[in-house]
Amino acid sequence: MRYILLDRITALQPPQLALGVKCVSLSDDIFADHFPGHPVMPGAMIIESMAQLGGVLVEASMREQGRHDLHALLVTVDRAKFRHQVRAGDKMELECHGIVVHEDGGQVRALARVDGKLVAEAELAFAFARVTNPKLLARRREVLNIWLTGSAEEP
Repeated sequence: MRYILLDRITALQPPQLALGVKCVSLSDDIFADHFPGHPVMPGAMIIESMAQLGGVLVEASMREQGRHDLHALLVTVDRAKFRHQVRAGDKMELECHGIVVHEDGGQVRALARVDGKLVAEAELAFAFARVTNPKLLARRREVLNIWLTGSAEEP
């Protein structure tokens, strides 16, 4: 994963709800060229933030069913709307509601807000890929622990 666009998961209640936060910083690589002198978070990166949280929600739903080897891959974005710009210095609050999760994948409704104002929304669909590489599984577990607890150490 080149960009980690989720700083913290504040609530995880599979399969219904996941809440998270992305503190948008001027030091994020995405602002090097978008746009010089007027840093605006690209819509694709807002979608990616929502997708990272949504992916955690659908993966967690499958882990509850004993499937720890599945990785959610974003496959479609539907009904995406961008209502306001997200700028450096904003705290983006993310919310994903599970629509459906099954053995092949899942779908979530994702929302992004800044200061309580809706800035973006979309329906995101995921397919599952089976992951067997122990290094990849360990890295994924590490990132998830950081998002959930602030530490790479498992609780």
